Amino acid sequence: MVVPELRPWRAARPQVARIARAVRPRLERAAKSVKPQVTRLDQAVRPRVSRLTQAVSPKVARLVASVSPQVAKVPRPDRTWQFTAVAATAGMALTAVVVTAAGPWDSSGQRTAERDRAVALEQSGGVDHGRNSDTSAKAPRPAPSAASVLVGLGGSANTVKSSPTGTALADVLTPLLGDAALGTRHTAAVVDISTGKRLYGVGVDDALTPASTTKIATAVAALSAMGPDHRLTTRAALEPDTKELVLVGGGDPTLTAHQDAEGWASLRALADKTAVTLKKRGMSDVTLSYDTTLYAGPELHPIGENENLAPVSALMADEGRTDDSSSGQVQRVTDPAAEAAKKFAGFLKKQGITTTSPGPSKATGRADTLATVTSPPLSDIVERMLTNSDNDIAEALARQTAVATGKRADFAGGAAAIAAQLTKLHLPLKGTAFNDGSGLNRDDRLTVDLLTALLVKAGDPAHPELRPVLTGLPIAAFTGTLTSRYTDATGAAGVVRAKTGTLTGVNTLAGTVVDKDGQLLAFAFMASDTTNTLEAQAALDHTATALAACGCS
Repeated sequence: MVVPELRPWRAARPQVARIARAVRPRLERAAKSVKPQVTRLDQAVRPRVSRLTQAVSPKVARLVASVSPQVAKVPRPDRTWQFTAVAATAGMALTAVVVTAAGPWDSSGQRTAERDRAVALEQSGGVDHGRNSDTSAKAPRPAPSAASVLVGLGGSANTVKSSPTGTALADVLTPLLGDAALGTRHTAAVVDISTGKRLYGVGVDDALTPASTTKIATAVAALSAMGPDHRLTTRAALEPDTKELVLVGGGDPTLTAHQDAEGWASLRALADKTAVTLKKRGMSDVTLSYDTTLYAGPELHPIGENENLAPVSALMADEGRTDDSSSGQVQRVTDPAAEAAKKFAGFLKKQGITTTSPGPSKATGRADTLATVTSPPLSDIVERMLTNSDNDIAEALARQTAVATGKRADFAGGAAAIAAQLTKLHLPLKGTAFNDGSGLNRDDRLTVDLLTALLVKAGDPAHPELRPVLTGLPIAAFTGTLTSRYTDATGAAGVVRAKTGTLTGVNTLAGTVVDKDGQLLAFAFMASDTTNTLEAQAALDHTATALAACGCS
């Protein structure tokens, strides 16, 4: 039986974990100091509890007998209520221990529970849990859920809040969105993720330049086309009857040449495996080539050479970065494939394999694959893209979506593939235009209607494959592009999760937030013709913070 994680608990989890970690030492000291008193208290009240048990148990037995003849036949029914009380108490204690010991974060900063239980979240059936279709009709009916043990901080287990009202949201958001820092054009939408109902909207159908919030659409398209478990493979292949070794790019933008691969596909490991196989065949020198033909068209983005994006190639290591960084702006090499092949040759040399200077080629269908390395699953790649706003990954995923759907793997084909996948998901594309996967192209056009619809779709229990879109969103004051934002807004830190978007004169923000009443909402704010990036970002952050603090039911 799978019990869905309750929304208020999802909202409260980060705060509860931090509190648990902070108070654990005090609780241990307190437990030691009060243990003698607890022992004496137990000895004093045990006789009274025994008498109370004897007095209450006949009433319990009669009640059970009236409800279920079968239960009435169970021997010693007077133990039932005791077992229930003990089990409930133990459950509460176990919950606290698990939260304290495990915490809500994994090594990448994402919420572990959200990924591990993506399929289970939000399921319902029967009274609360449903009945397995293979269960006999004579089996006991599932028990109803008890009230939430851990509710949102400051909330009540007996209070069920409804969605915010449009009027209340308008009173809160409209003045903030009128900030002059947001330029002459702005649009906004707020949607209840559980129902898909729009609660607030301004210019919802007006298509504006989205900047990096485009990556939300790219992520949804890629996951829907390939699935969250899809992996990208880089291989080394030997042409028959020759000494030509071909390094074949599989379009993995996370392939790394670093000593510590940190779980990503390693170019060093590929060279080591290749060298072992070559030596087994008695070969110590080869002609080295590299194959980038998985992708087509121009490699250079229309913005030209830029520190935000390397030339898009099916073969690259560390995104063509010229330092040891893994995210952010930095100068890139002009030919990522040639540079990767050069590093590969160096790794082979360390293993005793001599190569020629590498040059471009194409592996034939008869080439014998000697070694491969594969990327982590697509779900991990999508999360990294969204958290860090990684343009190289975004453009690679647009091309991979094109490859998976039979379209030409260039900028235009990738954009067309994204639009086609969103159409299949019945998402609102009126007025939208895709020209790349990263949002660096100023000719891209999206609406807040589409952005919120993408987030709602990612939270749909019918589409668990899209859940990495939500788990990959930067967390306010904690991860990715929101690490340094919301640090002074305690009401939003850890509660707002959103993709940022910034170009000259353009500032956008789209994501999810749990409001004061425990409602999970999707929001999108877009602003054009802004004149001060920092002031515009602050205005958007204030608006999201107000949404988090809103008790607008």
